[in-house]
Amino acid sequence: MLKIGCHLSISKGFKAIGKEALKIQANTFQFFTRNPRGSKAKAIDPKDAEALLMLMNEKQFAPILAHAPYTLNACSPEEKTREFAVQVMADDMVRMEYLPNNLYNFHPGTHGGQGSEEGIRQIIVQLNTLLKPEQTTTVLLETMSGKGTEVGRTFEELRQILDGVILSEKMGVCLDTCHIYDAGYDIVNDLDGVLDHFDQIIGLERLYAIHLNDSMNQKGSHKDRHAKIGEGSIGLKAITEIINHPKLRHLPFFLETPNDVSGYAQEIALLRGAYDK
Repeated sequence: MLKIGCHLSISKGFKAIGKEALKIQANTFQFFTRNPRGSKAKAIDPKDAEALLMLMNEKQFAPILAHAPYTLNACSPEEKTREFAVQVMADDMVRMEYLPNNLYNFHPGTHGGQGSEEGIRQIIVQLNTLLKPEQTTTVLLETMSGKGTEVGRTFEELRQILDGVILSEKMGVCLDTCHIYDAGYDIVNDLDGVLDHFDQIIGLERLYAIHLNDSMNQKGSHKDRHAKIGEGSIGLKAITEIINHPKLRHLPFFLETPNDVSGYAQEIALLRGAYDK
């Protein structure tokens, strides 16, 4: 069965978002842990979280994916921004334990001219400060498009971070199709080659989730502009090959396309129809 969902708002609560996912034929979903452009987080109702867990078990949901706010930058040149990143992620790690054994994704950050090596060092410091042996959450590094001074534009940079984390077993990768295509990885004409390279550098066993997005720009543009499925330069044919690939088809896929909920429902129906049973 295709494990697919989209980005949904948790403003109405966890159980409500689970029901909303079911209405659009999703069996997982992604959500922001707090205001994506700020720092405020809604208080968690433990009973509501438990109700979602019961629903997920009953309906056989795939793991769900929490997304850190975009304001989190673990490798900023500004010390205050790095401190904010530590505070936010520490709080998120506590909050995630209300939904144990799920996934938490974050953008590695932008080094702001310090250089990627220093940025990677700072990210490793933060992760080694925050990760705990007892946590059940797997923290995922997202593949990035290489816009500006982003860290994580290559598989090699992500591997450097993973190698530096002491509790590396708590870590994994979320592959964004738009991002890696914009970064220069040719998933349209050489998907097997890209996956072989990922496996050689990082290891496919470290790949836990996929952000499934088309791209408004061409390969290697470093732009990071998501497009609706089949309406961008990646195209429906390549995306169909991705969801059916034997090395990927078991993973949860999360849509982050420029859509409302009804648009996501249409994309989910399209992709379910394209999935080889």
